[in-house]
Amino acid sequence: MHDEYLVDKQLIDRLKGDEAIALSIIYKKYWQSLYISAHNILKDQQACEDIIQELFIKLWNNRHTLEITVSLKAYLYASIRYEVYRQVRTGAVRGEIYDNLLERLETPGTYNDIEYKELIGQVSSVVNKLPEKCREVYKLSREEHLSHKQIAEQLNISTKTVENQITKALRYLRTSLTTTVIAAITYLLVN
Repeated sequence: MHDEYLVDKQLIDRLKGDEAIALSIIYKKYWQSLYISAHNILKDQQACEDIIQELFIKLWNNRHTLEITVSLKAYLYASIRYEVYRQVRTGAVRGEIYDNLLERLETPGTYNDIEYKELIGQVSSVVNKLPEKCREVYKLSREEHLSHKQIAEQLNISTKTVENQITKALRYLRTSLTTTVIAAITYLLVN
């Protein structure tokens, strides 16, 4: 670990000395793990590639004023984490990302018991605020894992109504759980 820190420090010094090869070495050393970290959340190849490209462009453009007070690895991961947050906050990410995160939040074992209970409590609180029919459809879909057809038959409604109610529920959850989702992203990115 100590050797890695020294190698990275030398690479930063070479970068500050305008050696483009240092940027290339840093890129080759870290791009894949940074990509995987971002892709675990965003599930969007192009967005992840863009984020990493921008990170390395900024690294090169700011090389003379670069002040890294932690390890290079920690700096790069923090930069990726920040950009993922920014994209989530500004709504630049696709809606499926929220859906995926909500599913991961509802999966036991993703977090430690206290974090899990707290996150599930927040999701449950928002779900309980949904209109009755919407809440019922959402719970049958997400908690009892029934298909749209099964829900439609059980509630004597059309499958299109089921789809509309789930879409409505997920939209409401997305807007209501932005802070929770960002907390989940934080946790998922660092673990």
